Amino acid sequence: MSLAGRLTDYSDKKSIGSRLRGRRMKLLMPIIHAVFEKYGQVNIIDIGGTREHWNIFSDADMDAYHMHVTLANLYESSVVKDDPHFAYVAADGCNMAAYQDNAFHIAYSNSVIEHVGGWDQMMQLGNEIKRVAESYFVQTPNFWFPVEVHCMTPLIHWLPQPMRIWLTQHFKLGHWPRAKDMDTAMRLVEGTRLLNKPMLTAIFDDAEIYTERLLLLPKSHIAIRKLAFR
Repeated sequence: MSLAGRLTDYSDKKSIGSRLRGRRMKLLMPIIHAVFEKYGQVNIIDIGGTREHWNIFSDADMDAYHMHVTLANLYESSVVKDDPHFAYVAADGCNMAAYQDNAFHIAYSNSVIEHVGGWDQMMQLGNEIKRVAESYFVQTPNFWFPVEVHCMTPLIHWLPQPMRIWLTQHFKLGHWPRAKDMDTAMRLVEGTRLLNKPMLTAIFDDAEIYTERLLLLPKSHIAIRKLAFR
């Protein structure tokens, strides 16, 4: 396994990726607990997520909070048929018209908003997240962190686009294989548009923004709207 793979190997509980995810879930747990206290169950929509992402919770954890997670993704996620805790729906997070306002207790999205397209698409996703759930938890990598976390390559995201495309065509970059042609290189480079804190704040203007740090550097930002008790 490559160095990038080892750092983000979520099957290894000691990997940096697993430890950061565990720390992130500590921010999510008070929201889950508050929802359970109010409703006696926790209904979550994970926009762009996968079943594997939730392995940090055991079946006992899921049972204790009566948790159910709807995985809304353009790409089919591995969900065991008749799994009482998970369901998969084919959905575009930028348009979830199939769901009414506050259809879920929590909307969750991890490292997705930077992949949906330009600013218009980011705003659409943000508006849908704010609409379909009472509370939400949205994480995205920080543009100003010196390592581009998708390809695990230092500084590349700060370079001009033509240079990033050239590098992608000529080298394997962490998780990214060497692009076989211009089309592949363009899709890799344009498929990720990292946000900074002011951008995330503008999209999620009713949220608290938390900063996740690695070696004291701001690695990612998390927009959280907590449950409102009325």
